[in-house]
Amino acid sequence: MGEDERGEVAPRVVVSYWCINGHETRPWFVEDPGTVIPEIWDCPRCGLPAGRDRDNPPAAPRNEPYKTHLAYVKERRNDEDGAALLDEALAGLRARRAVPPARS
Repeated sequence: MGEDERGEVAPRVVVSYWCINGHETRPWFVEDPGTVIPEIWDCPRCGLPAGRDRDNPPAAPRNEPYKTHLAYVKERRNDEDGAALLDEALAGLRARRAVPPARS
């Protein structure tokens, strides 16, 4: 299939983006007044963000380490609250074990 079968090609513009590792990415965009060319583009080689300024590429995003459920609970409660909750739960368990279950 050639251009005759597909129709006229829209005018395009090439924009260069550079990541912090020095990789250059050159995607094509439609040259149209309504087209918004993004400031940041993901580098296809390393996946880091790339910007249009070769001398000042965007920094790599800082990833937060994985937190367990316990880590989130410890953020919300101090040690005294945790000890009080544990004592309350243990007291409830001991109370249930002390009473024999009803037989039918």
